[in-house]
Amino acid sequence: MIWRTARGDVHLNRPYVMGILNTTPDSFWDGGRFAALDRAIERVEAMVADGADIIDVGGESTRPGAEPVSVKDEHGRVVPVVHALADRWPELIISVDTVKADIARAAIEHGAAIINDVSAFRLDPRMAEVANETGAGVVLMHSRGRVHEMARYAMADYSDDPVGDIIRELQERIAAAESAGVQRDSIVLDPGLGFSKRTEHSVAALRELDRLIALGNPVLLGPSRKRFIGELSGGLPAEDRLPGTIAACVAGWTKGAHIFRVHDVREVRRALDVAAAVYHRPM
Repeated sequence: MIWRTARGDVHLNRPYVMGILNTTPDSFWDGGRFAALDRAIERVEAMVADGADIIDVGGESTRPGAEPVSVKDEHGRVVPVVHALADRWPELIISVDTVKADIARAAIEHGAAIINDVSAFRLDPRMAEVANETGAGVVLMHSRGRVHEMARYAMADYSDDPVGDIIRELQERIAAAESAGVQRDSIVLDPGLGFSKRTEHSVAALRELDRLIALGNPVLLGPSRKRFIGELSGGLPAEDRLPGTIAACVAGWTKGAHIFRVHDVREVRRALDVAAAVYHRPM
C-alpha cells in the first residue's frame, strides 16, 4: 500500500513506527523534556537509532485540561524543530501534529511531509486546502470536540455500534477532504483510541479494526501509554503502561493496521518486527 506525501511515496509494506516528539511544556508523558531545540534533536537522534520511520512533531497538548495554544506560540515550538530535523536528516519522514492550517503550511514549507490532524480537519477547514496545495500526506483522526475536550469522556456518547459511529464520522471527514481536492491515496485513517472514547469504545475499535481497514485507506494507531491501556491493565499509571502499549500495537498489526504512533520506539519496533516475521499478511 502506498501513502502519497509531500516528500514522496511511502510504501507501507511492513509495520511503520511513528515516534512522538512533543515540544510542549505540558505533555502528559514527556512533561516538556524536549521543548528545547537541542533536546528535541537529541531525542530524535535516539528515536531514529531505535528504528523510527516517521517523527511526529507536536506543539499543542491534547491531555485533559490542557490550555489552548496560540498560532504564534505553536509556530515557535514546532517550525524551528521541523526545519532543524529536515536539515540534519534530509531523508527523514516528518509529520506535524496540528489542528491549525497556518502551522501545517509552515511545517510543510520547512520540510515536513505529513499533516497529522487530530480533528480530521473539523477545527480548521483551511487544513484541507493546505493539504491539497502542498501535496501533504494526511492523518485524519476520529475525535469529538475541541482540542482541550478530546481526551475527556464528556462526548463519549455512542450507539450500540460505536465502531459504526466512528466509521461514519470518519467517512464524513474523508468526503470533506476529497471535496477540497485531497487525493484519497494521501489519506491515512486513525480511529482515535482514547479520544472521546471510554475504554470499551477503544477496545471495540481495536477488536473490529477490520471494518475500518475495509474503507481501503492505511490505518494508524496511537495507543501509547493511554488511559485505556492503564484501565485494561488493572489501573496502572502512565509509567507502567509500556507492556500494554506493545500488546495493543501487536494486536493492531495482526488486525491490519500499518502505522503505530508511540513514545517508546525501540520496544515497539522490536515487538512489531517479530510480529511481522511470524504473522504474514498481504500489504
